[in-house]
Amino acid sequence: QVQLVESGGGLVQAGGSLRLSCAASGRALNTYWLGWIRQAPGKEREFLGTIGWSGPGVGYPDSVLGRFTVSRDNDRKTVYLQMNSLKPEDTAVYYCVADVNFSKSIHGYEFWGQGTQVTVSS
Repeated sequence: QVQLVESGGGLVQAGGSLRLSCAASGRALNTYWLGWIRQAPGKEREFLGTIGWSGPGVGYPDSVLGRFTVSRDNDRKTVYLQMNSLKPEDTAVYYCVADVNFSKSIHGYEFWGQGTQVTVSS
């Protein structure tokens, strides 16, 4: 069982940056892939990237490639989503997710946080 708590959401102007954090708790966190998924109003959920115990974040979709970066601090049991060059279309609820298996699917994660709202104004 893994518990995930996101923080860092808020209102930002287009072109700005924001960093989301997700504090993870539970056993054997080193066996879990930690990632991010978002859901914009009226749209399907979108997978944003994931990271294992070691190595870089992977699986970025074209919509965020080069702008978003997933990173992980294992000592602090925290995963981050650094978002740069934000656009109004990045407005969404952002969820931290975890699973023991690697996946780039929105259906591939067993554990979800409660979500944090990000709003990008034009």
